[in-house]
Parts: sequence; C-alpha cells; structure tokens
Amino acid sequence: MAFRLFVPILAGATLRERLLACIGATIGIALTGVISGLAMGGGPHVALLVAPMGASAVLLFAVPASPLAQPWSIIGGNSISALVGVTVAHFVHDPVFASGLAVALAIAAMSFTRCLHPPGGAAALTGVLGGPAVVSAGFLFPFVPVALNSIILVALGFLFHRLARRNYPHVAAPATNSHGTADPPAQQRVGFRPEDIDAALTTLDETFDIDRNDLERLLRQVELQAMVRAQRTLLCEDIMSRDVVSVPEQATADEARQQLLDHNIRTLPVVDAGARLVGAVGLRELTKATDTVKGVMSKAGTASPDTPAMSLLPVLTDGRSHAVVIVDGERRILGLITQTDLLAATARVQAADNGLAAA
Repeated sequence: MAFRLFVPILAGATLRERLLACIGATIGIALTGVISGLAMGGGPHVALLVAPMGASAVLLFAVPASPLAQPWSIIGGNSISALVGVTVAHFVHDPVFASGLAVALAIAAMSFTRCLHPPGGAAALTGVLGGPAVVSAGFLFPFVPVALNSIILVALGFLFHRLARRNYPHVAAPATNSHGTADPPAQQRVGFRPEDIDAALTTLDETFDIDRNDLERLLRQVELQAMVRAQRTLLCEDIMSRDVVSVPEQATADEARQQLLDHNIRTLPVVDAGARLVGAVGLRELTKATDTVKGVMSKAGTASPDTPAMSLLPVLTDGRSHAVVIVDGERRILGLITQTDLLAATARVQAADNGLAAA
C-alpha cells in the first residue's frame, strides 16, 4: 500500500511515457539554454534561461496532449505573462502587492488570449521579482529571453515528439462522415450525443484538463470496451466465413473485378506468392487500376481468431471498410468477417439476451 503513493495519477501514464518525458526534458532544456546563449551572446548579467521553462518542459514532454501544453499556450502564455509582470513592476513598487496583482492579471490575460499556461504565473512573478537581470532588460525581458526560450523549447519539443512518433501539436479532430454528408458517423448515431457531454460538464461545474473532443473520443472508447466485455464470449472465429475468396497480387484488374462480381462480394483479399495477406481491393480501388491489383490495393483490416467480434465495430462502421480479414501469426488467411456477419451476430446475441430476460 505504501507504494501506491508513487503510482502516477495521470490517466494513461506508463513507464515508457515517463522515460520519454525525462529524456525530452533533458534535451529540450539543455538545448534551449545553449541556443539562447548563442543567440544572445551570453554574459553574467544576461538571463539565458528563465525558470518557468522548467515547468513548461514538464507539460510539453510529460503531457503533450494537454490543452495547456500546446505551442500557443507555451509561447503566448509565458510571453504575455512576463509582459504583464514587467508592466506591473513598473507601476507598482510594493513587491508583495505587485506579485499578487501580476499573477492575477496574467491569468486574466492568458484566459482572454486563449493561451492559459500554468508556468505563465511563474513568468509573471519573475517579471516582478527577477532581480538585476530582469530590471536591466526592462520591457525587452518578455521577448528576450522569455519568448525566445519558449519558441526554441516548442520547436525542440515538436522535433522530439515527431521522432518519438507522438502527435504534437495535439489536434483532437472530431469524427467526420467519410461519405461527405452532414450525418454523423454510424457509430455516433447511437449511445450518447455531444450535447450529453456538454450537459454533464455543465452539471459537474468543473474545469478539466482535457480537450472537449478528446473527452468525447475517450467516452466512446469506454462505451465500446464495455460492449466488448459484455459480449466477450463471441469471438471472431465463431462468426467468420472460412471459405475465403482471394486474389494473387499479380492478378489483373479485370480478373479481380470478375471475382467480385461472380461471388457478389465487396472486398477481395490480396495474397502474395506465399499465400500471405498483403492487402485488399474493392471496386473503388479497381477503378484506378491499369495493370495488376498490386499497384492499387489498400491496407486490409485484420484480426486474430480469438479477438472479440464486437471489437471490430470501429473498423466495420468507419464508412470505408466492408470486411475484416482473420489471419494467423504469419498473416495467412483463416477467415473473413463482413458488416453483414457482424450485424447478424449482434442480432442473434440480442435476441438470445431478450429470450433469457423473458424467461
């Protein structure tokens, strides 16, 4: 129980994520100091690196998906707050009162400019209590070194996250209909709606450190996982078709098109010379074919036989995929599950549950 004190309180935090944050912060802060020193020339009375950058680095590298860690939040939040701090210090000479007023006005300024960033409070305080280096810099301090530090840190964070294959700047894109119509995606036409999230947030009357669209995406994934758990006994191998029609990657577009029409199917798995799955084609892809199917095939959705069947819902309701290929560890085809297969299985499970309830 004592070790529970050291368990991360952030949802989704893993050891790998924390190690990446440590490495990123080391590189980010060190290089920010070096580059700032080269840009400003150095000297004993020149502030090369301001303390709020340490707090910004925590957000940038440890929680890059946070709205408080996005580029404008870091650059705007630190720079605007530092400008507020220097301005307050210029007009208010009582350091205690100036400190409180600077932080309060910094929060207001960041809120109005949509760049709320917790280290901005420290930047405002530094503008008031920063000492000789800040006093000598005057109204240049919010720009050099604060804005300069912030821009360099964000640029380094962008490169680091790209190399680590993280999504930064984080964009919580809402789900869109792949058919280009105004209807929401199929998986969002049931269950809760966006207005339900807004009503819940209004009822709770609290501010959460998560983007509104990220929250919706998280709740829909929770809803899906609950459904999978409820139907965990229904596996892909229980409902998949096993006599799967496929086509070699060297087949012509006409041959593939004829297979689709002869068997009245919409997706045709493509296999290599070793009978391993390499992709899939449908009539949509074949309209672009000029030679073999290898040049136009798309990535095939796959699953293993022991995968819960209901977990295929996101793929089969994305508006693009019509089937999921069931493969073994060597990507050899074992079966196929179409939208119709999953719909029929869902209906049978629902009917069985209703029969048990009536009994």
